[in-house]
Amino acid sequence: MNYLAHIFLSGDNDLLKVGNFLGDFVRSKDQKNYSTEIQQGIKLHHYIDHYTDTHATVNKSKIRLRPQFGHYSPVIVDMYYDHLLALNWSHFSKISLENFTYHFYTLTDKNKSIFPKKAHHILYYMKRDNWLCEYRTLEGIDKALTGLSRRTKFVSKMESAAFELKENFSQYQRDFNSFFPELLAEVNCVRNQL
Repeated sequence: MNYLAHIFLSGDNDLLKVGNFLGDFVRSKDQKNYSTEIQQGIKLHHYIDHYTDTHATVNKSKIRLRPQFGHYSPVIVDMYYDHLLALNWSHFSKISLENFTYHFYTLTDKNKSIFPKKAHHILYYMKRDNWLCEYRTLEGIDKALTGLSRRTKFVSKMESAAFELKENFSQYQRDFNSFFPELLAEVNCVRNQL
């Protein structure tokens, strides 16, 4: 899952949201420098990644993409699923996507002193271009995938991944509809045990 799903899956706990967002930016040896709740958010991030990466339905999406996108397929699936979460947001949240996003950006402003440099860099662009809301449009997801494509070391073809999503939308929607409720139930149980 990508940024939107990670933040959403943190529930109502603000520090868990911060930690879950930081999961890709904080090295294991540096986790002890953070509060207990932020450490729990980082652990939740890694749990979500592991659950997602090993799920059979997610694997179906990756297999569909692998011939064209190779080892970038998992990254693309994460982006597709954030798009599908944003597109179907009202099925999962009573709070509008705009309000949810605004709250998260405000939360990051309050906690920016603890963010590593790379997280600051990502947040600057995330806020400037309002990624979390823009994920709900095909144009927004295309822009995000094209941006990722420019930053890869090798040819990724991610700039054409939005076309693949458009062409085979119903298959990815079906995969997401099967997977995300299972992930949500799993994370709700795990989050309560943190």
